[in-house]
Amino acid sequence: MMIFQRYWFVSIVLLIFLSPGISAGADIELEASPTPQSVPDRSVYDNLELFTRVMEIVNDKYVEDVERQELIYGALDGMMKSLDDYSQFMEPQVYKEMKVETKGEFGGVGIEITLRDGILTIISPIEDTPGSRAGLHAGDKIVKIEGESTKDITLHEAVKKLRGKPGDPVNITIMRSGEKEFLEFNIVRDIIKIESVKEARMLDDDIGYVRLVQFQENTVKEFEEALEVLEEAEMKALVLDLRWNPGGLLTSAIGVADLFLDKGRMIVETRGRNKEVEMQALATSRQMLADVPMAILINNGSASGSEIVAGALRDNYRAVLVGTTSFGKGSVQSVLPLSREDNAPGIRLTTGRYYTASQRVIQDNGIEPDVQVEMSIEEMKEFFKKKYRELDEIEKEEKEFKDSGAPGEELEDELMGDGEEVDVTGVDDEEEMEEETYDPQLQSAVDILKGILIQKHFDEESGHDS
Repeated sequence: MMIFQRYWFVSIVLLIFLSPGISAGADIELEASPTPQSVPDRSVYDNLELFTRVMEIVNDKYVEDVERQELIYGALDGMMKSLDDYSQFMEPQVYKEMKVETKGEFGGVGIEITLRDGILTIISPIEDTPGSRAGLHAGDKIVKIEGESTKDITLHEAVKKLRGKPGDPVNITIMRSGEKEFLEFNIVRDIIKIESVKEARMLDDDIGYVRLVQFQENTVKEFEEALEVLEEAEMKALVLDLRWNPGGLLTSAIGVADLFLDKGRMIVETRGRNKEVEMQALATSRQMLADVPMAILINNGSASGSEIVAGALRDNYRAVLVGTTSFGKGSVQSVLPLSREDNAPGIRLTTGRYYTASQRVIQDNGIEPDVQVEMSIEEMKEFFKKKYRELDEIEKEEKEFKDSGAPGEELEDELMGDGEEVDVTGVDDEEEMEEETYDPQLQSAVDILKGILIQKHFDEESGHDS
């Protein structure tokens, strides 16, 4: 009977370990193949036999009864975790939940998370969500959720704990660099609604400014519309703000970069195990702003899609990067089923890494700015405090305006008088506002673009003179 058990275990383990051939791709699902890619050497069989012997001993001698499947799943889970922070073994229920699209509304705190060195880490709080309003920062380590340790937690488990009914609170314990004690945050979940283009406006000296907070399905369209408005305002240079942008859809990030590059220029590529190119995205002929100087703002909350855009435009000498080094999230995970059965487990496996045009590896390295400009914690606090105050005031004004039923033109005439500008702020308030909202990274980008525009003007004048 023991011999039968041993070979039964070896058969199961071989089936799981040697099944699918793997092809790289971002968020893809591949069908398992019954034919292994290569025949393992003898040591693999010896180790598998060792594995089954340990299982037999545990099954026979352990102080409590343990299901054999539980032991196998535990071993597979440990194997995947030993590879990196992103690879994962998914039991049938977890795999099924991952595949099925969530229907209806759910509440969340509005943070993008990952595992870094096994620790649950915030890539970036998404702007204008409960998480960002509560004061969570990019790089914060989540050590507890609802008082329970996050040690050995998977991303799937963490997401399930953080999501919940809108209006329900969730307690998060944070370890933050520079703080001597853990920080406690009690955050009320809300429906997370994200607008890709958060701001689009003209700054001084005909410099346009666009802030992208995430790459979603409609991002490219919204971004194009914002650029068209700025073009109509005779924009001569552009600041693209990708700070605290955690990424999103790869296709949208590629689409944004495509708007600024000559046809055929490389945007990004993925390379797999043997450094062979698995996917390469090249610019098409959709370029909108060929001659407009650009600066891109990045920081440690810029990740994934943001890093692809920043890396593509810097490596193709299309933009100057200003700020601090980005997060460094640039690996490709493939989702692979382990059989064709409905109730089958699956794995998420890292199968490639993103490379920029100059062959820089994004994963764990991030994108370094051309001009390093730090932003202090106090400056960040004041920056977001002002942003949210402005947002609250706008929402309040819109509500009052709708409730009043006043026509737009009549309201504008009432505020502005007969063609005269009215200063409603006062000098002291204006000076206080400027001091409050000082943004050293944005100011540096503006100064750089001013210099480029001056040089461009001199070059044009010299050309006319000759």
